[in-house]
Amino acid sequence: MATARFDRVAIARLNDYFARCTGAGRVSVSEIHRMPYGAVQENWALDAMFEGGTLAGAQRLVLRADPATRLSESRDKASEFAIMRAVRAAGVTIPGPILCCTDRAVIGKPFLVMQWLAGNADGAAIVASSATARAAIAARLARELAALHAIRPPCVELDLLGPPPPDAAQARIAALTRALAGRDEPYPVAEWALRWLIRHAPAPAPPVLCHRDFRTGNYVVADGRFTALLDWEFAGWSDPGEDIAWFCLGCWRFGARQCEAGGLVPREIFCRAYEAAGGAALDPERLRFWEVLAALRWLIIALEQRDRALVGGEPSLDLALTGRRPAECELEILMLMDAA
Repeated sequence: MATARFDRVAIARLNDYFARCTGAGRVSVSEIHRMPYGAVQENWALDAMFEGGTLAGAQRLVLRADPATRLSESRDKASEFAIMRAVRAAGVTIPGPILCCTDRAVIGKPFLVMQWLAGNADGAAIVASSATARAAIAARLARELAALHAIRPPCVELDLLGPPPPDAAQARIAALTRALAGRDEPYPVAEWALRWLIRHAPAPAPPVLCHRDFRTGNYVVADGRFTALLDWEFAGWSDPGEDIAWFCLGCWRFGARQCEAGGLVPREIFCRAYEAAGGAALDPERLRFWEVLAALRWLIIALEQRDRALVGGEPSLDLALTGRRPAECELEILMLMDAA
């Protein structure tokens, strides 16, 4: 079934590409449709029949490509694919990366193809599950995050990321400062947050590989159980506190405010599970810094998402409505700094 994005010609090119890369005698994509989740990237589910080759038989796959406009933090598809291969080799549970295409002649833009997994990534549905299910999911996520953070430089497979920053906190503060300076509108709470971050920046920690979008909504759950971590386009070397703080941000609790860790369990329970799995211990003050930074980063990302629709012209109501989120972020910042 062709779509407006994948017409018959594009599907024919995709069939030829798949056949070349897998050694199949023939490939037939029978259906392809846009998946409902993912405001940053385009995710397409496709069904295909491979006649021979490394993927012989009927396959359901996910094709992941850049949208019409991109966030400044997003990595290119080749980098994202390399990260996925490295983290999967390290034992982190993710959909299997299969192919990466940088030839724009195939569908008009670079893309990667990965394993399709049954399940649900709907954050509201996940946090509405039973307390027992939420606790089990949180415990598994803590183990997965500890395994991810066990990846440290040097790592030949991740040379494309470049050297880690000598001080992740200072590097993030500098990036957020540049992002705010480039905006025409004033954001007093954001400016205040920047000054607070500068005053409360922690000492550098040994760098680890961080997901940098580790949150409820970016993992799959099937039958009440964790299946895989998703969305690796922001990953890079950083402080482990960045991932935990992002996971605890209020907007990723989907209304379950009392369960700071992703709307699943209280923050302390998740941190204990993370430490028990081999993750670094984080004192509350250090984590508070990263939580304020997370709220400020989400404020800036929300503005970029809004601009993709209102300035970049991408026809998306979801992106336009994200422009309402900075007010939520400002409230989060004020609450976090008041508690500090």
